[in-house]
Amino acid sequence: MKQINIRALHQDVAGKLREMIRKGVLVRGQRIIETEICEQIGVSRTPLREALRVLESEGLVELFPHRGVHIRQPSMNEIQEMFMVMSVLEGICARLTAQKLTPAGWRKIERLHQKLETHYAEGDRDKYVAANNVFHALIQELAGNRVLDDVVAKLRGKVALYRHQQIYEDQRFDESIREHRDILDALRRRDAYAAETLMKRHLERQCNALVNLYDRHDQGEKHNRFSP
Repeated sequence: MKQINIRALHQDVAGKLREMIRKGVLVRGQRIIETEICEQIGVSRTPLREALRVLESEGLVELFPHRGVHIRQPSMNEIQEMFMVMSVLEGICARLTAQKLTPAGWRKIERLHQKLETHYAEGDRDKYVAANNVFHALIQELAGNRVLDDVVAKLRGKVALYRHQQIYEDQRFDESIREHRDILDALRRRDAYAAETLMKRHLERQCNALVNLYDRHDQGEKHNRFSP
């Protein structure tokens, strides 16, 4: 029982660290000071170090000899590669879900989509992204393929960090809800081909929005650097 608790704890810590990275509390290149992080999230060093090993395997942190653990920012090329793979995998999930969808599964999808509509109407991007992550995870679950589920689950946590960022790109919030409505319609019609195509396009547009956001950020940094 203790082993189960320890595992659950370090996974929880890993989740909290991902959230800190997503919110910008921990930024690229920053060194992880173990005592400070332990105090912030209320854990001992053992689960923190286990969590850091998880994040290292995910490519989110780097261990430098004699310099400790630092937050790693993947290159734009790496992020694009992640989205490219995820778009194909999530497209397959959507196709399988459309083929296997039961009335009970459809009701779950409808309820989650309504949450997206509510958060969109309220202009709450953070809640929208959280509900969006659950929505995509549900499509993955309803696909009913264990191997696919295992592969997608490993990539989902990494992609989620950037999914949150892209929703702040100009017009992306409006585009996202329209894309979700189209995916919902394809699933309602049990159109497997349309569901796969629309889901794949949805991920590709998320990536494009993220690229645009990063480009504007880089241009802003250059402007500030050379401005008198």
